[in-house]
Amino acid sequence: MGLEQLINDCKKNDRKAQEQLYRLFASKLFTVCLKYSRNHAEAQDNLQDGFILIFKKIEQYNFKGSFDGWAKRIMVNQSLQQYRGISYLGLTSDIVAEETEIEIDEDHVSIDYLMKIIQELPDRYRLVFSLYVLDGYSHKEIAELLEINEGTSKSNLSRARQILKEKIEKLSDADRNNVNYHH
Repeated sequence: MGLEQLINDCKKNDRKAQEQLYRLFASKLFTVCLKYSRNHAEAQDNLQDGFILIFKKIEQYNFKGSFDGWAKRIMVNQSLQQYRGISYLGLTSDIVAEETEIEIDEDHVSIDYLMKIIQELPDRYRLVFSLYVLDGYSHKEIAELLEINEGTSKSNLSRARQILKEKIEKLSDADRNNVNYHH
């Protein structure tokens, strides 16, 4: 069965079609949820809530643009919903530091480790970092999504990059030290 037929069946509340659509997109959309969640359990909750919303709103999907992109936007919005209007998201001042470049030595830093340290970031930094770096949103779009101003978005991104850089450097230093101990 093609995706278009599957979506049309979901629009008719066909449970089997919904289950198939879930199976087809769950792992990809779970990755999206992980980027915006504090941990695995929260990502799982966001995925479930996001799919409920997808099935509620699927009638609005009109086959313009990819279904992937449409579903991903719903997941991002669902994951961000719990943070909207929370004043602590804007606590960082509007002073924007210069862009911090993060160099990653792929031999020593796994994707799992990167995901772990991104999830460990304070909410405001994790959300801005994920939206800007991982999903390509502009600071203007982030400001609207999180109900903060653009300067706050920029400074939160800068701080997130700084924290990640420090954690990656510590890991690299630890690796270098471990190599020295073993020789």
